[in-house]
Amino acid sequence: MQAVLRAAAMIPASIPSPDWSGFDIPLPWGALRIHAYALCILAGIIVGLWLTSVRWARRGAPEGSVWDIAVWAIPFGIIGGRLYHVVSSPDAYFGPGFDGTGDLSLIPQIQRGGLGIWGAVLLGVVGAWIGCRRAGVKLSAFVDAAAPGLLLAQAIGRWGNYFNQELFGAPTTLPWGLQVDANNANFPAGMPADTLFHPTFLYESLWNLVGVVILLALDRKFNFRRSRLFWLYAVYYTLGRVWIEALRIDDAEQVSLFGITTRLNVWTSIFVLLAAAAIFIFLGLRKRSGADSPYLPGREPSADAEADAKASADNAIVDADSVDSSGRQAVPAGPATIRNAEHSVSDSESRDNLRNNQSGSGDASTEAETTKDTTGSAPDANGKL
Repeated sequence: MQAVLRAAAMIPASIPSPDWSGFDIPLPWGALRIHAYALCILAGIIVGLWLTSVRWARRGAPEGSVWDIAVWAIPFGIIGGRLYHVVSSPDAYFGPGFDGTGDLSLIPQIQRGGLGIWGAVLLGVVGAWIGCRRAGVKLSAFVDAAAPGLLLAQAIGRWGNYFNQELFGAPTTLPWGLQVDANNANFPAGMPADTLFHPTFLYESLWNLVGVVILLALDRKFNFRRSRLFWLYAVYYTLGRVWIEALRIDDAEQVSLFGITTRLNVWTSIFVLLAAAAIFIFLGLRKRSGADSPYLPGREPSADAEADAKASADNAIVDADSVDSSGRQAVPAGPATIRNAEHSVSDSESRDNLRNNQSGSGDASTEAETTKDTTGSAPDANGKL
């Protein structure tokens, strides 16, 4: 019991602020700063693409097409995410009330943080649509395959907020409260230096990880198609984003609707939640028409290509099965066995004929008589009858 108490006493009563935010790469003309925020975003993209590529391949999509789509979706998503952040938190860029006191040069500096998920998804889907058209596949099929990977990427990317010490929530006395350096520019003015804050980055990361498991389980059970899994992802994510966003105290655009004034991101989450739920239900009420092919009409692989692919796969299976336990090539079953049987009979007859030829003239005369009896006359020296 004392050991348990000692172990419990060693557990920190709060989440410490990070003492590392990146590293520098020395260059002849200076140094290149690699920010932890960017590394988290990159790690999220890589892991999300991996999960998407696995799911995309299982749906019979053309090999390598996920990367052709990603080269369009990722840049569009980053640009869209940054633009949404600038619009939803404009004071740093345009000044309070757009009075011109802001710094426009901060807009492209995404390493400082600030990517709005709504803009990232909106323009990311536009980029994905371009990539899908070029690859000859359906956007609805791709976003269904990508939905769990997108949520996984968000779960990992959220840790960038921790290293930047940004976007935390209101003060709290909970044991998992987040420490923020008092000299950090994001530390709220007028608060004691030892104030703990809600770790909203952690809440959202855990919420998203649970969502990945839920989406994968539901898709396995119900086999969602026609973008329904993507809209289910939007419902789940916004459901969590409403209450997580309401905890945050960072500067954000405030919007008043229905007599309620709250953050723009809260209203956006509510509207996206309602719209996504309605679309999900509407698509579920429509009957499926035709096969659930990932290809656009007219872009399906030709029958010859499918036959070649199937033949290659069959040959690979036969080659693998045709080696016995001793490492020797085994005789395949089926028609190949019959052909080998015919060859064995032919070889047996040849050996019998060879023995007959070696047995003497008596056998030869017998063969000649047999030939004469069969044909009716023996051929002369010139081969004429």
